[in-house]
Amino acid sequence: MRNLLFLFFLALATAQAQSPQGSNNQTISLKGTILDQETGSPLEYATVVLQKVEDPSSISGGITDESGKFEFSTTPGIYTIRFEYLSYKTITLENQRLFQSRDLGDIRMAINVAELEGVEVVGERTTVEIQLDKKVYNIGKDLTNSGATISDALNNVPSVNVDVEGNISLRGNDNVRILINGKPSALAGFGSTDALRQLPADAIERVEVITSPSARYDAEGSAGILNIVMKREKTLGFNGSINSYVGYPKSVGTTANGNLRSDNFNIFSTVGYRYREGPGHILYDNTYASGVFDRILEDRDINRIDRGLNTNLGMEYFFTEKSSLTGSFFYQAGNDSDVTDNNVSRFVDTQLDSRSLRKENESQKDYSTQWSMNYTNNINEKGHKFTADVQIGRDHQDQFTIIDERTSIPTVGQLALEQIYQKERQKDYLIQSDYVLPMGDSQFEAGFRINLKNEITDYRLDTLDLSSGEFITDLSLTNIFDFDQNIYAVYSQYGSKFGKFSWLLGLRLENTILNGKLESEVDPAVFEQIWGIDVDVNFNKNYLGLFPTLNLVYELDETENISLGYNRRINRPRGWFINPFPSRSSRTNISQGNPDLDPAYSNSFDLGYLKRWKTLTLSSSVYYQRETNSFDRIQEPTGETTSDGIEIIRSIPINLSTRQRYGGEASLMYNPSRKFRVDGSINVFKFKSEGEFNGVDYGADNLSWFSRLGSKLTLPAAIEMQTNAFYMGPSQNAQSTTKGMFSINMAFSKDVMKGNGTLSFNINDLLNSRIRRSFTETDFFTSDSEFQWRQRSFTLSFMYRFNEAKKRNGRGQDRNFQEEEGEFKS
Repeated sequence: MRNLLFLFFLALATAQAQSPQGSNNQTISLKGTILDQETGSPLEYATVVLQKVEDPSSISGGITDESGKFEFSTTPGIYTIRFEYLSYKTITLENQRLFQSRDLGDIRMAINVAELEGVEVVGERTTVEIQLDKKVYNIGKDLTNSGATISDALNNVPSVNVDVEGNISLRGNDNVRILINGKPSALAGFGSTDALRQLPADAIERVEVITSPSARYDAEGSAGILNIVMKREKTLGFNGSINSYVGYPKSVGTTANGNLRSDNFNIFSTVGYRYREGPGHILYDNTYASGVFDRILEDRDINRIDRGLNTNLGMEYFFTEKSSLTGSFFYQAGNDSDVTDNNVSRFVDTQLDSRSLRKENESQKDYSTQWSMNYTNNINEKGHKFTADVQIGRDHQDQFTIIDERTSIPTVGQLALEQIYQKERQKDYLIQSDYVLPMGDSQFEAGFRINLKNEITDYRLDTLDLSSGEFITDLSLTNIFDFDQNIYAVYSQYGSKFGKFSWLLGLRLENTILNGKLESEVDPAVFEQIWGIDVDVNFNKNYLGLFPTLNLVYELDETENISLGYNRRINRPRGWFINPFPSRSSRTNISQGNPDLDPAYSNSFDLGYLKRWKTLTLSSSVYYQRETNSFDRIQEPTGETTSDGIEIIRSIPINLSTRQRYGGEASLMYNPSRKFRVDGSINVFKFKSEGEFNGVDYGADNLSWFSRLGSKLTLPAAIEMQTNAFYMGPSQNAQSTTKGMFSINMAFSKDVMKGNGTLSFNINDLLNSRIRRSFTETDFFTSDSEFQWRQRSFTLSFMYRFNEAKKRNGRGQDRNFQEEEGEFKS
């Protein structure tokens, strides 16, 4: 690790030592920044074309980098200047007299929608930007996000679905990679998305949906990538906001954002606290083909209490106009508790045989920290750019659970008492560097990334011996699992534009090293009996893979384009998929990993179409994916029973042979006026999997869909109303069928205190219908279930802004680009 850090800072120092060459007396410099007019987001790969009036064949220019910036040299003269970007209105300026170097400031390009007669409002609707390798959804002023979490906000993004347990899927595929600001992060959780339920939604600036990732991004995630870009104000001076809320079921929270910007530095900070109670309900109706009982009914009431504190503090220091160093620290702490009352009724034939109450009391304390540093150097005036990043993360989680089960029929007494101790410690190191070299209308890019991760899980189960009254450690379940995942990657990509045709070709090489070490008193032969093969529970695996990417876009005109993307991806098994030791969710259900699990590889194709009219936007695509060696969890009997004769079921992951997935999606946005907006989307997908394990065929063929419909309306007295409706169609896998689910969110808001404050009220799950209903059937049992994570909730919130007027769309507060009598004004 020390050697890696040394190499990083050596590269940083080398880049800093490079400086722009002295300017040529026969040339002038032209620079600026191209932004989206509605959101202020930078437009990467936008084109600046300079055409000499006296010699139209003389054409020069350049393209913008990932920050929307451009800078290049040209000879003095009179030019026609064009600013071009896919699906945006081209800005053309005739007869521009350029005889000295000039900073054009911010150039704001508009999506092909009519101007709102001088009224500049940003965030009033969600807008879509189509780029060469991603779609960008600017969350905007989504009223239903007030008092909500990032997980809630993601559920409003087209193509994305967040189920009742918080699992995130993209186009119906849950193997999605979550990034924060373009990198793996403790903010997204290590191997889990639980942390996204603790972070406030109003911290998001935009979400990038990358279904056809370029070589710049990790190859992980067969579904694609969700990149969550957090807010960071860049306005000069001090500004900030405080958002506080209360709700029912009981919830309170506050998030404060502050920013101090000068010419030499930018200090930014976010602090938030939340308390939230989440009552839920689960119902299981199980029948068995053999065993003592024919039917077992479980009725669970869940009461969750989540307490969370998060803070992010950072500073960007500008060495020069071209180079800066940004350091930031993130901290998140949680103190949660869940109490579950499980009423269990057991039947022989149709007669009640016994009844018990199983009470689970789980407490969990966790905290995450992350230190990150970024160095950026725009090496010369032509857009030559170098960036370097270091990131160190830590995650600690301690969980203690008491499970107390007592009978009430036919007798009253203790049935079981268990204590579960689980500790998780995770470390994450990331080092990366990227290099960008624009060349006229083309751009070359290369870089590397090293990601080192270690996870240690310490699990112990103590069971009360009813005869002696003493707790005994269950050695068959007690273990320590040490797991390392080290990934070394290099990539290169090249993109260019010829007229209306743009392309981006890349190649990424990744070397994955997986190491697992198990400490337990169980004979490894026991695991060989489970899988029927020779399994090494202490393993060392090494995978080397090439991952090509290709993205093409053809612009039919300024309002219409077609895109085609191809990429190869990898799905790596995480620690809990590999840990061979079982962990218990109940006395009758255990979950177990498979150390013989291998990564899955996928090849994906995506064909997209975008069309914009004056008040209507259509975005659509069809896609196909073929994944080999795919893995999924299956359920099978262990051959063992509990002390009262109930069969124990095991859930384990296995590699299936192939999985094919294809589908189509379309979204419409209709915005006839500033006072009304409606948008809708639908995604239809089908997948087919093939494979068998232990002589059982687990092949499945599933067709499913989900859709959204949202609207926003300005009522009298300037009250805004927003409604979001969501329907998840029925689905199935090898063993289970899930019914469709419908839910509605509604919100109202009113600006007060001369626009410095906003009062909001929202209702989450208005019909209290966000309930997952599933049916599982195997040769040995059936299970009919209902699961409601959290019941309908109401939230009242108030946001106050300091020195920060309500976010405006059009012109920024720094230098602006204007068109006046054919000349540039700064």
